[in-house]
Amino acid sequence: MEEKMPPTEVPHFVGKKEELIEAKRSFRTLEGRDILIIHHQSVFYAVDSYCYHAGGQLQNGDIEEIAGKMCIICPNHKYKISLAEGEGLYKAKDPTEKTPDSNWIESDFFQGEKGKVERTKAAAAEKKIQ
Repeated sequence: MEEKMPPTEVPHFVGKKEELIEAKRSFRTLEGRDILIIHHQSVFYAVDSYCYHAGGQLQNGDIEEIAGKMCIICPNHKYKISLAEGEGLYKAKDPTEKTPDSNWIESDFFQGEKGKVERTKAAAAEKKIQ
């Protein structure tokens, strides 16, 4: 197995500024790492070229402002990744905003033991109706 070297502190030439601006998105491999260089709203960003979730090509993702942060959205599973920090935004919600009340239950709920009990109750109620 090949030993990975730590990244160097040396700047890399990735292209002429004018060309990067015109291209809007450019792919480069630096020190064995695939990087996506994005020019959006007069700001340059450099992020991993592939989504950390399932390897989707971020070069094909849309860019949107979410919770005050510019994010690229993975075209595969719609994961939202901040361009400035590279962080994933959980369900792209602003935790300071109050969410409307609803009876909606997240699908993850039904994967656990409590969900199993609820599914059984729902199936029993369905049989009574029929």
